[in-house]
Amino acid sequence: MNKKVITATGRRKRSVAQIRMVPGTGKITVNGVDVNEYLPFEVLVMDLKQPLVLTNNEKTFDIDVTVRGGGFSGQTGAIRLGITRALLEYDSTTDVNSENSYRKVLKNAGFITRDPRVKERKKYGLKKARRAPQFSKR
Repeated sequence: MNKKVITATGRRKRSVAQIRMVPGTGKITVNGVDVNEYLPFEVLVMDLKQPLVLTNNEKTFDIDVTVRGGGFSGQTGAIRLGITRALLEYDSTTDVNSENSYRKVLKNAGFITRDPRVKERKKYGLKKARRAPQFSKR
């Protein structure tokens, strides 16, 4: 029995997710816990599964995720990018120009691009990155 293991990495804000994808029944575990128990909101779980839904692979793969850093939203984005990259690696033999290639479907949905926005660093003399102390004339 040849089980092909596909690994990928996704990043978003401060979060880094390592994805391990194997053929299976559609079970997703995050840090050893079921995804529905790990993430507090159903919307985040739906967001995380979008690449699988678009490519009709919801029940095709078992996905094991190790994620570190950030909050739930950043971790969800990192996992989604990792799953997208794993699907692209799985579908690498299909012609890119083909209508039903995963790359074309995921690119049109905007999942392949990594979101580069991160928190700006705090500057000295300021309260936050850009927020200055309140000015007092007297």
